[in-house]
Amino acid sequence: MASADIVGILLAAGNSSRFGSDKLLHPLADGKPMAVAAARTLGKVCARCISVLRPEQQQLGELLTAEGYTVHYSTMAHQGMGQSLATAVQSEPGAAGWLVALADMPFVDPVTASLVIYALRGGASLAAPFFEGRRGHPVGFSNVWFSQLASLHGDQGARDLLADHPAAISQVPCDDRGILTDIDTPGALDWLPGQRNTLGSQTSWSR
Repeated sequence: MASADIVGILLAAGNSSRFGSDKLLHPLADGKPMAVAAARTLGKVCARCISVLRPEQQQLGELLTAEGYTVHYSTMAHQGMGQSLATAVQSEPGAAGWLVALADMPFVDPVTASLVIYALRGGASLAAPFFEGRRGHPVGFSNVWFSQLASLHGDQGARDLLADHPAAISQVPCDDRGILTDIDTPGALDWLPGQRNTLGSQTSWSR
């Protein structure tokens, strides 16, 4: 299932401001830190995976390196998701494409991620999984979007790019609620089987 030419990008430089602590290091019910769970899913489908972190995220960087990731520390990462994505894409200009995942979405099924890669391999320039009509993550980009991705900045990531080119998105239907489930607050874990968390009582669903 691994892909040698589609590079996995794990976006993990956020500040966890709504979580109240470093959510990416927060252990899930099985003891794995949230970001490690997300990283392993991406690593199952991409032979090469990278992540851009803030310089102070040394502990997370060590965990990702242990998972086989190439970690880039950037003083610009604090500017937001767009800047992190641009830095990651710039570091892999020869890739056939990029599969972009979020480190606070640890419940994506690896099969779903592999289907997005399959769509890229089949000629799609953009590909994303859809659950009950809603687009989720991870999102695939072919290298035709290199210039647009490499010039991103701020905190919007590739949202505007996707919004501007809806007809180019190859929709990958799936029965995987994990593509919509991000963890913004401790209480978000309360709604997930086996993930009961007593730190909060609110839930957050992904875009």
